[in-house]
Amino acid sequence: MEALFEMIRRGDRPALARAISLVEDGAPGSRELVQAAYRTPGNSRIVGITGAPGVGKSSLVDGIVNELRSMGRSVAVIAVDPSSPFTGGAILGDRVRMKHRTTDPHVFFRSLASRGHLGGLTRATGDVLTLVGVAGFDDVLVETVGAGQSEVDVMKYANTVLVVLSPGLGDAVQTLKAGIFEIGDVFVVNKADLAGADRTRAELEMMLDMRPPGGWRPPVLKTVATTGEGLPELAGAIEAHYEYLKSSGGLKARVRNRFLASLEEYLKREMVDEVLRAASASGELERCLAALEAGKDDPASAASRLASQYRAASSCSALVPSERS
Repeated sequence: MEALFEMIRRGDRPALARAISLVEDGAPGSRELVQAAYRTPGNSRIVGITGAPGVGKSSLVDGIVNELRSMGRSVAVIAVDPSSPFTGGAILGDRVRMKHRTTDPHVFFRSLASRGHLGGLTRATGDVLTLVGVAGFDDVLVETVGAGQSEVDVMKYANTVLVVLSPGLGDAVQTLKAGIFEIGDVFVVNKADLAGADRTRAELEMMLDMRPPGGWRPPVLKTVATTGEGLPELAGAIEAHYEYLKSSGGLKARVRNRFLASLEEYLKREMVDEVLRAASASGELERCLAALEAGKDDPASAASRLASQYRAASSCSALVPSERS
């Protein structure tokens, strides 16, 4: 794994792709790769792109890549796709997306399978972003799964969050209700050549006017990703927000949030596994499942009981004095 990691540090794209697969699958050696990556942090600018299905996120990502490449910046795209219920892999995969970019040595594209994870991202997101950062990309674009209004997790990982909408679908109101409105650093009205684009932009501006004054004021931009209209302005807004974060101290806070999100993911995995192992060993897990099957219990109550029993057992273990030789 040490040799593979060194190849990633040198910018070897196939090595990076292989490492991401190992991390996604939790394969042997993946933990060592991740540990090395966190000890060799990169300086990539991470941009999250979120929004409801059908607003043109993928086309917009492609357009942003074109714009950033014209500025001489290297770009990695991490697109979280729905999972196949049979294989657990990404349904769309890399081959059907951004085909014309496969020969550009300064662009890396990878699909990750959401594997049923809520929040629009995947459990491996933090680790994958850290690996990509080691490879030295200037920008990393994270496109969420398109699961609608549950995609707020992107704010935990990105320096800048783009919320993408399209006109005429009532998206502005839906975004406000979903809570996505609060996470947006830049709002993008894509497909702005359609009727209603100006109205959607005006609605968003009105909502932003209701925010408390001070701090960063998210711009609302119109784009037509398929023609490139508005993309230079969007790239400028991303740069402006990043500079604001650096000057205000917000960048350090966002990097810390990313580490906290990764820490939370590992804690969840570790604690769930420990509770289930203890419950299985004591026979309580089997009793809970039998009660659920008989309609005599519910998952919430059973989970609370298992957690309480685990905490009680852990407390008792802590009180037992260790043997001295």
